[in-house]
This record gives sequence, structure tokens and C-alpha cells, in this order.
Amino acid sequence: MLEWYPEAVSEEALNGLKKYKYSAIDLSPISRYILQPYWTWAATLFPIWMAPNLITLLGFVFVLFNFFLLLVYTPDLYTPGPSWIYFSFGIGLWLYSTFDNVDGKQARRTGSSSPLGELFDHGVDALNCTTGALLNAAGLCLGLGDWSLLSVGIAATAFFFSTWETYYTGTLFLGYINGPTEGLLISISSLFISGIFGPQVWTTAVSQVLPFLKPLLGELSFAHFAVGNMLLLLIFTQIPVSILRVIEVCGKKNISVTSALFTTVPYLVMASSAFFWATAGTHVAPDNTIVFALAWGFAIGRINALIILNHVTHIEYPSYNFLVVPFAFGAFVARAPQLFGIAPIFNAHTESVYIWITFLFITIEYILWAVKVVEQFCDHLNIKCFTIPYKHLLKSASPVRGRLED
Repeated sequence: MLEWYPEAVSEEALNGLKKYKYSAIDLSPISRYILQPYWTWAATLFPIWMAPNLITLLGFVFVLFNFFLLLVYTPDLYTPGPSWIYFSFGIGLWLYSTFDNVDGKQARRTGSSSPLGELFDHGVDALNCTTGALLNAAGLCLGLGDWSLLSVGIAATAFFFSTWETYYTGTLFLGYINGPTEGLLISISSLFISGIFGPQVWTTAVSQVLPFLKPLLGELSFAHFAVGNMLLLLIFTQIPVSILRVIEVCGKKNISVTSALFTTVPYLVMASSAFFWATAGTHVAPDNTIVFALAWGFAIGRINALIILNHVTHIEYPSYNFLVVPFAFGAFVARAPQLFGIAPIFNAHTESVYIWITFLFITIEYILWAVKVVEQFCDHLNIKCFTIPYKHLLKSASPVRGRLED
């Protein structure tokens, strides 16, 4: 389909697919004892002919639909919209999560599991980090600016380190309390609260409800308190745990710990560049918060997708990504007046244009790359991305309850 687009996956990588084996550990009691039975039941509601990747994609459509509602009713991420949109946001995230967990059960149910399924699933998850975080930003009345960008950065960084850890350990590890389960339930609950009481409830100072915390928190709002705690959890739990698990595996596999840690540099450069650009006091926040967040989040999603690709194909970790460049350049131009005492290079118009060009370039490049990867995987594995061959279904149309519960 994209003959003119360069090969996205090398022959060596495609040959590495024969070594692929999915591995995941989920220790969450809520997931294991409550949600797993629900997902098993939900899987029986889908027709046997529906391909797992189609289920994944349809789940993301719920998020995209709600993102469209966000742009229509509360584009400043602050002005309260009609109460029903917050219920829609929460229900959409719940359905996305349901479809995201049913796809694997559908793959086992139909005997259509493949490396493409993991790549497609996690690739969509990477995109949802940004769009889902913006939905929550609107639900918490974070507004256009630093706090909303910070919430997107936290979600994207958490997903990156989970993906980075998975590459080295070979296993997707979800702890007793994790983002895809407890984090999602908290997000959905907060959106329902916004629907009941209005999102402005989150702008209330914590000290108004808990006066004894005023010396510590001052006038910090519940929304900012929530984002601050997310940041602390990221810095002091997820990142250290991911690093320790990678160090442990490096010791067992005789891999250089230094080289493993060094592979985080491209992401750290991109994240730092985005931070220094967004906080330069130019026109990122609040003028272009949403489009900047989408550009940044999709770039990180592209990096994560490449890591997942290299994970399932068993090839060397990607040490460089060209998508760092537009953010590093933007940060340099935005900070140059402060660093060198020169006149501003960006004005409101030129910076907005540059941000939009960056967003469009990243989005189009991501789509073309993803389509090419899917095309090459399908050709190599002799499968279809969004359909299951009829003959294959006949072989799989036997009692499937046991396979669903695996």
C-alpha cells in the first residue's frame, strides 16, 4: 500500500519475530479478582469474526470522540461544560480500557494472537496517554498552561519507563497498584465527580476542607494537589522500580547497566526540551497548550512504539530518534533571548506556526510509519490486521471459555 515509503522494519527484525513470546505480570488484586472476570465476560459479547486489533481501534474511537467533545465544550480545559460530557469522558475511558483488555482474550479465543497484536495494542495505548491526560485535565479544571502540560508529561513518562523496562526484562510488569488499573479507576471516578458536582469543585483549596494542612499546602487546590501527587509517585516509585528491575535483569543477562541506562537519554532530552520550551514564557502556554501537548505526546508515543517494535522483533534498542530535534530546536529558540541577551526570535504567530508544523509533521510521520510497519508485519506473518480469515475462524469456533480465562 505504501510502496513509496521506506521500509520501516528490516529483514533481520522480521526474522526475529519467530522468537516472540508474550509475557506479562499483573499483581493488582482489583485486576485479578474483579476486572479479569468482567473482561472474560465482556469478551463473550464480541462476535467471533471481529479481529482483536479492530477491537483495540474501536476502543480508542471512544477516547477520540470525547476529545472532540472537549474541543467543542471546554477547549480552555477550565470553563465548565455541560455535566454530561464528564460522564461521557469517564465512560469513554472505561470502554477504552475494556476493549483494550478484551482484545487479548479475543486473540486467544480466535487463535489469532501475534506480535502485531502487542505492537498495535501498546501503540494505541501510547497515544491514549496524551488524549486521556487532556480529558482528565479538563475534568480537573487545570486550564491551558503548565499544569495540563505537566499532567500529560507525567502520563507519557510513566508509559515510557514501563515500555523501557519491558524491553530489557521481556515482561510487562504491573504492580499491586498500577496506572492501567487503579490509576484509570481514579481518573474515571474524578470525572464522574466532575459530572455530579461540576469540575470547579477541584479548584477548591485543600486547606478549606482540611485546615490543618494549610501550613504545608497553603492555597493549593485539589486539582494541583492531585497532579503533584502523581508527580511524586512517578519520581519516587515507578521510575526507581523500573530502573531497579532493569539493573537486576542486566546482571542476569550480562548486559552493561550503563549502556541500558544510557538508552533513556533520547527520551530525557526530548522531555527536557519540551519542559524548557514550555516554561520559557513565550507562547506555548497558554496559547498552544493542546496542540503542543499532542505534538509532544505523539512524539513520545512514536518513541515508545519503536521500542515495542524492537522488543517484539528482538533487535537492538533504538538509541536515537530524530523527533528529538524539533523540540530541542524549539527550546533553544525560545530560551536564546534569556541565554544570550538577544531579541526574541519567536513572536506569537511564528511560534504558533512552528508548533503546528511540528504537530502535523509528527502526526503524519507516525501514521505513515505505523501503516508501513503493520503492512510489513502482515506480509511477513501472512495475516490481516483488521480481519480474521473465515477458514481460520472455523478452526477456532470451539468452546472457548477456558482460553478466555487464561
